[in-house]
Amino acid sequence: MKNILKEEVANEVIARIEKLTPDTKANWGKMSVDQMLAHCNVPYRMVYNSEDFKKPGAFGRFMIKLFAKKMVTTYSKPYPKSGRTAPDFVITDKRNFEKEKNLLANYVKKTAEHGESYFDGKESHAMGALTKDEWNVMFYKHIDHHLNQFGV
Repeated sequence: MKNILKEEVANEVIARIEKLTPDTKANWGKMSVDQMLAHCNVPYRMVYNSEDFKKPGAFGRFMIKLFAKKMVTTYSKPYPKSGRTAPDFVITDKRNFEKEKNLLANYVKKTAEHGESYFDGKESHAMGALTKDEWNVMFYKHIDHHLNQFGV
């Protein structure tokens, strides 16, 4: 798996983001391109603007670790098309395409600038401390899935 915590891969991802237009259509799923961009911003917002999100309680964290952590932080297989998502990630309203696109590109760049050492052992919003490899899989697997969804 490519390492989005490295500048060269982050630049590749940003180039893919830049290929999107407000008229880009999904190959599957219900989201529009602006909603997908906002959706992809959520994990970065959880890292850099965590006060925007309510942390799950002890039981919620336990359930997330039990049922979602392995799927999200290991690359055993890609995400299924049109799979379910956590409530914080559901985007149903219209969003400003340019704003969301620029925000995502800036988050990807900022994350690579922080690099692996910043993320190694960093606490996640709901899964506790993650290794740099788990953070990489979580970030890259998710964004790659949705960029593929929109054909870039």
